Amino acid sequence: MSGLQVSFEFFPPKTPEMEDNLWRAIKRLEPLAPRFVSVTYGAGGSTRERTHRTVKRILAETPLVPAAHLTCVAATSAEVDQVARDYWNAGVRHIVALRGDPPGGGAYEPPAGGYQYAADLVTGLKAVGDFEITVACFPEGHPESTSPHLDLDHLKQKIDAGATRAITQFFFDNDQYFRFLDKVRRRGISCEIVPGIMPVTNFRTMVGFAEKAGASVPRWLGQRFEGLDDDVETRRLVAATTVAEQVQGLAEQGVREFHFYTLNRADLSFAICHILGIRPKKPAAVEASP
Repeated sequence: MSGLQVSFEFFPPKTPEMEDNLWRAIKRLEPLAPRFVSVTYGAGGSTRERTHRTVKRILAETPLVPAAHLTCVAATSAEVDQVARDYWNAGVRHIVALRGDPPGGGAYEPPAGGYQYAADLVTGLKAVGDFEITVACFPEGHPESTSPHLDLDHLKQKIDAGATRAITQFFFDNDQYFRFLDKVRRRGISCEIVPGIMPVTNFRTMVGFAEKAGASVPRWLGQRFEGLDDDVETRRLVAATTVAEQVQGLAEQGVREFHFYTLNRADLSFAICHILGIRPKKPAAVEASP
């Protein structure tokens, strides 16, 4: 399949061992020449600082294009603007702008003196610098949303504010993506809607992610992993087959870009890219001197 592009998401490491795992994943996926790699962001303290360090190290030590996540929570607009300026001055030109969730959980409340929602954040970032800005969208509705129409309004506000791409929450039923895409286009939103792909290796863990994200888990997916709790190798084979089917189905319907939530593991994402025909770039041959 030609003309396909991918991007990868990582999260900042908490320990030296996790940092080693992260950099092994980054170096494994680097030869695939992704469009960009994003690094998630937690509000406040060490999580935020780890994101900054990871993004700047990617920029300094690899040819990859880093996209730094920024959120509205637990910061004033002036503090967020300063983080954005620091990224700009370091050479980062791509931001993933998100509302974010409260660090301790619970209902979201707009921060005092801060950006209220993601559309406001996009507007503020564009005032700081001419960033490329990616935002989130939700094929099955935001978990806190009261209306799918309101979700589309919020997405349009983010695009109108200056975002150029939206990445979906992960999903497992491709029909969910295509139904959502139809609604997006009817709403007059023409930007890229990139499917977010979650390679599943631990079904129980994934179910927990899905509950928090408001993503449905088809019965057939649970049946595929049934009885494999203690069989890691078979789980990995089933996971690879399942994700390969999903991305091939999307590609056959014209999807040309995919965003992988790697969970800081490279193996499944690398394998799926191989199946899609995305292979490590070979260095150009050097002709011998006469």
